[in-house]
Amino acid sequence: MSNPVIKAAKLLKEGQLVAFPTETVYGLGADASNEIAVKSIFKLKNRPSNHPLIVHIESLEYLDYWAKDIPDLAYDLASEFWPGPLSIILKRSVNTPLAVTGQQDTVALRAPSHPIALELLHEFKGGIAAPSANKFGRISPTTAEHVRDEFGEMLGMILDGGPSLVGLESTIIDLSGNKAQILRPGGIDIEKLSRLLGFKPKILNAGETKVRASGTLSKHYSPKTKTKLVSRQEIEAILVKNDNTIGIMSWQEIPKSFRGLAIVLDDSPKEYARAMYAALRQLDSSNLSCIYIEDVSNDIEWLAIKDRLSRAAQ
Repeated sequence: MSNPVIKAAKLLKEGQLVAFPTETVYGLGADASNEIAVKSIFKLKNRPSNHPLIVHIESLEYLDYWAKDIPDLAYDLASEFWPGPLSIILKRSVNTPLAVTGQQDTVALRAPSHPIALELLHEFKGGIAAPSANKFGRISPTTAEHVRDEFGEMLGMILDGGPSLVGLESTIIDLSGNKAQILRPGGIDIEKLSRLLGFKPKILNAGETKVRASGTLSKHYSPKTKTKLVSRQEIEAILVKNDNTIGIMSWQEIPKSFRGLAIVLDDSPKEYARAMYAALRQLDSSNLSCIYIEDVSNDIEWLAIKDRLSRAAQ
């Protein structure tokens, strides 16, 4: 079987796990209708069984298979942002196993835009339940190599689609209640989303809603190495110490005389997001005593990045 996507779809139908690229991060996929396969995701990731997964579908035409009581707004958002990095939470239909939803009566759905992900969904002809392809709570993978580092040969297959173009997870919007609420900022521009909604949705913290969603715990996306989110002033003080066991991730210049490991990312939010997780992984694998991340702007275009960095450094 020469076509790797056809092979991957076959493995999914057989109940195996397949890692595949999306525009956000790499996903660890299972047949969403196969409870045994879905439960194997939780076991492999060491993920709490009450922490729900996102079901990836090919297009909005499949919404009413996985969800029920779907508001018009869901179709409007899907028409505007799908395929793309927007996950929509709706009331689950009887077709959605509770194993997928963390035993909730809601389900998160999205149609990814990566061509390999869409080809896989088209070939598979079903929903693929997929969290990020990493151990629970750790740094998300944005390349196939990151997935190999995480799981080695434990997966049925890893589809390699190159580096993720967005580099951080999808925006999650909850439409299961009376009002649209954002549970996780992500790859969708909040201002563009607000214009379509006609109002600026509130971005909730995990404790402010009964609906659980993927990647919303206070500590998440975290290196194993002790990690702190600090100001530029604190970075300057760290540079004075010039400790060769220290790692720094910054968006501003770091002197070449610094003896530790410094990674300077682009100061544009899109480019920073693409490189962020790869940089954190590099720092985390470098046997450092501590990683210091220079805090980013409070401007709205940095909102999703700041969210991830804050959780990583908890």
